[in-house]
Amino acid sequence: MSQYSDDRGAELRELFFETAQELLQSLNDEALKLEKQPGDSETVRSIRRVVHTLKGDSAAAGFRELSELAHELEDALSLESAAANASLAEITFKAADIFNEMINCYRSQTKLPSGAPLHKMVEQLTKTPAAPKAKRGKKPAAAAAAETVWTEYEKLAMQGAAAQGKQVFQAQVKIDPQCAMPIAARQLVLNAAGEVAEVLGVRPEAAATVAKQIDLLLASKKSAEQIAAKCRIPTVVAQVKIEAILVPVPANQPAPQAASSAPQPEASPDPVVQAQALSAAAQPTAAPEEEPAPKPAPASPAAPENILRVDAERIDIVLNLVGELIIGKSMLQQALNELARVHPKDATRGRFADAMAFQARVLGDLQRSVMKVRMVPVEQLFRRFPRMVRDVAKQCGKEVQLVLSGQDTDLDKGLLDGIAEPLTHLVRNAVGHGIESAERRTQKGKPAAGTIRLDAYHQGNQVIVEVSDDGRGIDAQKVRARALERGMVTAEEAKRLNESEILDFIFRPGFSTADEVTEISGRGVGLDVVQSVLQRLKGTVQIETRPGQGTTFRLQLPLTLAIIKALLFRVEQRLYAIPLNAVAEIARAHENDLHQVDNREVLQLRNAVLPIIRLGRPPARDEIHGGKIFVLVIELGERKYGLLVNSLEGEEELVIKALDDRTAETDLVSGASILGDGRVVLILNMVAIVERFARSRPEARPAFGMLLSHAEKACAAIAGARI
Repeated sequence: MSQYSDDRGAELRELFFETAQELLQSLNDEALKLEKQPGDSETVRSIRRVVHTLKGDSAAAGFRELSELAHELEDALSLESAAANASLAEITFKAADIFNEMINCYRSQTKLPSGAPLHKMVEQLTKTPAAPKAKRGKKPAAAAAAETVWTEYEKLAMQGAAAQGKQVFQAQVKIDPQCAMPIAARQLVLNAAGEVAEVLGVRPEAAATVAKQIDLLLASKKSAEQIAAKCRIPTVVAQVKIEAILVPVPANQPAPQAASSAPQPEASPDPVVQAQALSAAAQPTAAPEEEPAPKPAPASPAAPENILRVDAERIDIVLNLVGELIIGKSMLQQALNELARVHPKDATRGRFADAMAFQARVLGDLQRSVMKVRMVPVEQLFRRFPRMVRDVAKQCGKEVQLVLSGQDTDLDKGLLDGIAEPLTHLVRNAVGHGIESAERRTQKGKPAAGTIRLDAYHQGNQVIVEVSDDGRGIDAQKVRARALERGMVTAEEAKRLNESEILDFIFRPGFSTADEVTEISGRGVGLDVVQSVLQRLKGTVQIETRPGQGTTFRLQLPLTLAIIKALLFRVEQRLYAIPLNAVAEIARAHENDLHQVDNREVLQLRNAVLPIIRLGRPPARDEIHGGKIFVLVIELGERKYGLLVNSLEGEEELVIKALDDRTAETDLVSGASILGDGRVVLILNMVAIVERFARSRPEARPAFGMLLSHAEKACAAIAGARI
């Protein structure tokens, strides 16, 4: 494994690791196209361009093994017979997998995987017979000379090569009209041809001549297709035509030393031409081959030279500094309010207010700009699923098509990375557990091929990602029976559960309704991961299912996890906050308005019955007829709950600061923030609180106040300081 040791080499390798994943994704995309349209020459050219770029980039980064393997595949793809090979798509998939394994090993500096399987497949690809065409294409030397006039000495060299058992070819190489190095093109073609053949003659002879076509007289034991493949240089050569020449060999004529007399690539007298050729050969990547280069156009925002790759950590640092500025703004606003109370008639108060308003406007623009930098289209995540669906469907023996929509929807990069694993579980589960076999679908009057849809769109200040299928759906009664069987619920409680509560059981660890365990599904592992990850990301997941028609999993995610609008409130003199978008409405009630139903506290709000969640202790008997209480109606998906609070503190824009496990030993707190006066406020994780409340039995309702005490003690220890 050859690698550079200097800083420049390390920088090249890091850049290669970033771009290589995009190249591999493009390779998978093109292979999927080729599988649907076998033999499409344009797709084969696109695959060859990707492999060519990967070859050059890996060579520049010092990864010799990968570069050589990609070079071998590129040569095979250059053969005209490659496009007609039925197994080309499968070979491309295999190449993408092996390239990916090699890149991961280069990154982790571990042992490289064997490239033998790909070597064998490429070897089979190059064995497509093409010799009969070459024989039919042979023509006498006199006929060839009619097109290009070769000297007597070159004709003697042809006879000498034939006497040595070599085949003689005449090659016509047309230079790309858009070639950026027309003078060096001749030298580059000679270099390429010299690797697989002996160059007996070349026209034009002058090295510094700009030619539209180069005629070569070659002798080689390689086939015409192999020579043509070498001569097809991306962005330099537009077309290669090779014809075999039939050369009669006199029995008594010795073979001349053709190698010393023929024009050789290194004999170019022009050092400028040589420098240009070397510069072109050193380029790690190349523009798409066999396509005219576009004419220069005015720079646009999407132009490659205007795209800057920045490490996500650097953006996080800027975003954290913006958060500190927002805290500073709150502190200034607090001081301004105090100044207004102490000196209500001070003339400078208005000037301070104007300056604060200007700062708030600029800070808001800065915050939105930084957030936009972190936003990326979900297409970056969606692109990996077509290949995965294809592989899993093939493994299960099913016909499945994937439909993508909403790829342009922007999402925070951290959230996008966070939902990659949940989406993978959901899509694999849909293929292996949701979509029926082709026979069963046909019996039910459905198309033989199942459909899985991935969609993303904005809804308010949230992003919705949906995974839906037209499969068998989820049988709620079967889920209820399996929950009873596993002792997750009693028979009496099971009777009172609605469909939404029943379906929540599928997110329990180890729960599965599959009758048999396969590599794809049945172990009960996966959906519990979806639930836990969504809770960590402060999102929710909903299920809509119709037996026999399909299922939809709907993931609801905040646009960002860094800065939120929050509602502040107090429970037993403790200050808490929750995201404002989780609050559907605020109601007032008395303690005696609450009722007990099946040992659960509920409140009738208009025509709805809300389950009540208490963060504090239940009131004593003499406190029941006391003052009013506030009820925050929390909406999580299709479910609503009432959160009892003692008083409201107002709305505030909060910068979320994460608390590690040693600081807050509970999942009921998603973070903390610092107010303008230096107070630390806990930000509650309402999803975790609701899940804890819903899963606990009525007679053993959790004392949330006690559960939050660990985090409160931690915040008390750091109050007045930066988190």
